[in-house]
Amino acid sequence: MKIPTTLNMIQQLIAIPSISCNDPKIDQSNQAIIDLLATWCNELGFKCEIMPIPNYPNKFNLLATLGSGEDGLVLAGHTDTVPYDINSWQFNPFKLTEQDNRLYGLGTSDMKAFFALALTAIEQLLANDIKLQRPITIIATANEETNMAGAKALINKQKSKYALIGEPTGLKPIRMHKGIMMEAIILHGKSGHSSDPNLGNNALEGMYKVIGELSSWREQLQTKHHNSAFKIPIPTMNFGYIKGGDNPNRICADCELHIDLRPLPGMNLTELRSTIRQLVNKSLQNTGLDIKFKALFGGIPAMETPANSDIVQFTERLTKHPAEAVAYATEAPYLQALGMQTIILGPGDIEQAHQPDEFIFVNRLQPMIDILTKLIIHYNK
Repeated sequence: MKIPTTLNMIQQLIAIPSISCNDPKIDQSNQAIIDLLATWCNELGFKCEIMPIPNYPNKFNLLATLGSGEDGLVLAGHTDTVPYDINSWQFNPFKLTEQDNRLYGLGTSDMKAFFALALTAIEQLLANDIKLQRPITIIATANEETNMAGAKALINKQKSKYALIGEPTGLKPIRMHKGIMMEAIILHGKSGHSSDPNLGNNALEGMYKVIGELSSWREQLQTKHHNSAFKIPIPTMNFGYIKGGDNPNRICADCELHIDLRPLPGMNLTELRSTIRQLVNKSLQNTGLDIKFKALFGGIPAMETPANSDIVQFTERLTKHPAEAVAYATEAPYLQALGMQTIILGPGDIEQAHQPDEFIFVNRLQPMIDILTKLIIHYNK
C-alpha cells in the first residue's frame, strides 16, 4: 500500500493535458488522468469503476469506493481544465513549478491538486489502521468545464449521503451557488430597399421589441427573487451578443440575440426557458417574423444545501468560517440530485481558476489534508 508523495502526485496530474473545450480541435481525452487516479486508488484498496461517458468518446468518470454500505462520504472533483494561451504564461502549464510559496501549473487550483490531497489523507488514515464503518468514494469526472457531461452521467450511480467537492474556495465552505443558462433568439424577416419599409420586414426592429419585453421581465424577476447571501443578491440576465443586418440602406432580414441568465436557488431552469420563449412570441405577435430558439447552453441549476445540514455545520466548525454563496456554478446540483448533502470546499482560489500562471499556495495543502482527515473520521462513526 504505497502511493507517491502529495507533491509528486500533483506533479504527475499537472503533467497530463486534459483540456475540455467545445472546439473539437482543442478538446482532449481525460483517460490518462482517470487511469492514473485509478492506479493510485487500487494501491489503497479501492474498488474502481471507470465509466465511459455516453456520446463522448474518450471521456471517462472514475468511481472508486473503499469500504461498503450506505450513508458514506463522497470526495468529488473534475479532471479537466480549460484551454490556455501559452503566450500569456510565464511558467510551463504542464510542469509543476514551486516558487514563492506557490505551485504553478494548469489545474493546480482548479482542481487537480485536490485529488492528491484526498488520496494523501486516506493513505495516512489507513496507515494508522483506521477501520472504515462507512464507505469513502472518490468521484473524478469529465467535461465539467464545458457541459457537465460527466456529472450528468452519474445518475443512479451513488448511494452516499454526504459529498464534498474540492473546487477552489480558499478553504471556505460554500453551500449555495447560482445557476446558469444561455439562450439564442433568432429572427428572420425580409430584406428590401430602406426607402420603402413596406418592401421588407425588419428583424432588427423585431429584436428591439424582444429586448424591451425581456428587460421588463428581468425587472420583475429581480423584484420577486432576492437572496442576501449572494454578493449580487438578485438573478441577472445579460444581453451579451447581437448581430443583424448588413447595410444601412437595406431592411434587416435577420437578427440574432444571445442572453445569459443566472438564477438564484429555487428558480427552475426549464420554467425560465419556457417563459423566455413565451414572452418572445408574445412580443412579436402579428409581426410576421419567423422566430427560432436555440439553447446555447442547456444550463446548470442553482444549488443550496440547508444551513442546518450536518455537513454544512461540521465544515463551518472545521474551517471556522460561515458557509457562503457564490455566483459561479459547479457539479453540486447533480450530486444533490442523487440525494447527497453537498458542500463545496477546496484549497485553491477561484481568482486563480482559468487564469494564466494558475497556482495554489503551498501552505494550503496541509490544512486541506487535515480538513479531509477530520471529515472522513466524522462520517466514519
